[in-house]
Amino acid sequence: MKKVFHLGNCSTCQRIIGDLSPESKGFEMREIKSAPMTKEEVEAMRELAGSYESLFSKRAMKYRSMGLNEMTLSEEEFKKHILEEYTFLKRPVIIADDQIFIGSAIKTVDAAKAYLSEL
Repeated sequence: MKKVFHLGNCSTCQRIIGDLSPESKGFEMREIKSAPMTKEEVEAMRELAGSYESLFSKRAMKYRSMGLNEMTLSEEEFKKHILEEYTFLKRPVIIADDQIFIGSAIKTVDAAKAYLSEL
């Protein structure tokens, strides 16, 4: 599987995608607001990532507004929130075969660049 899950109006996602040029390597580009993720896709991401919490964005505006920052969420609750509200997915998520790169941290983007350069 070669997919990039992103938001079209997120300048950070667009900058990273521009730097990596995954489309040129045959990646499917998935804009998650207009084409929501399926349960199966989120479960596949979790298999690669190790947990739903690692996919969950605690920076999302709704995280605090819903009071989630004051709760201890289970893995199933992280999954439920990601499936119900696309903004809870840490973005971008790049899946290249059995590798997953989650978020916009410099270390993550550098690792994705190194991996994609070998494809």
